[in-house]
Amino acid sequence: FTMVNTDPKCFWLTNFLETLLVQVWYPMTVCTNSRYQKISIHDWMAKTGNEDWKTPAGLGFKLHDFGFRGVSSVESAAIGGCAHLVNFLGTDTVASLVCAKKYYGADTASGFSIPASEHSTITSWGLDGECNAMENMLDKYPSGLVACVSDSFDLFRACREYWGDKLKDKIKGRIGEGKFGRLVVRPDSGDPATTVCEVLKIL
Repeated sequence: FTMVNTDPKCFWLTNFLETLLVQVWYPMTVCTNSRYQKISIHDWMAKTGNEDWKTPAGLGFKLHDFGFRGVSSVESAAIGGCAHLVNFLGTDTVASLVCAKKYYGADTASGFSIPASEHSTITSWGLDGECNAMENMLDKYPSGLVACVSDSFDLFRACREYWGDKLKDKIKGRIGEGKFGRLVVRPDSGDPATTVCEVLKIL
């Protein structure tokens, strides 16, 4: 942006106001970026046949905020995370929930998360225990959503041998009369355009 002062008596005003605007540049950029991603996700969901737009099937949880770990401060996480919550409901950035409550008067949670494994919670079981670690996630969270990182050792083997074979019946058993459980298989590495397609073919 450019700020122009037209009053020579207030020559100092532009620098003062630019400094303040730079403080709001970050959340405005996060919010705008997330809005355009939401539009893109909506368009592709519509093109590929989505008909249920209510939560959780709709857009609200299609882009999750893990931004806390990538910013310069807790304050940055809070304001950037709040900007993300304008468009989406999924977040692991707890500081954004505190910010929304403290500064914007949110009386309920502004965002939500689900149980999810991390690489360390899978690799701590060792290579030979990877399938057991994944099964443990299914056992600990038998209903609702649960996400499991699947590329700790070999993503395609995990999808083919564990999710698609050894644990398949347990996964299918999460949905039935009066119960709903969905597994989110997380392919956290590789080229998304090719990796996700390959995972879908395997599963």
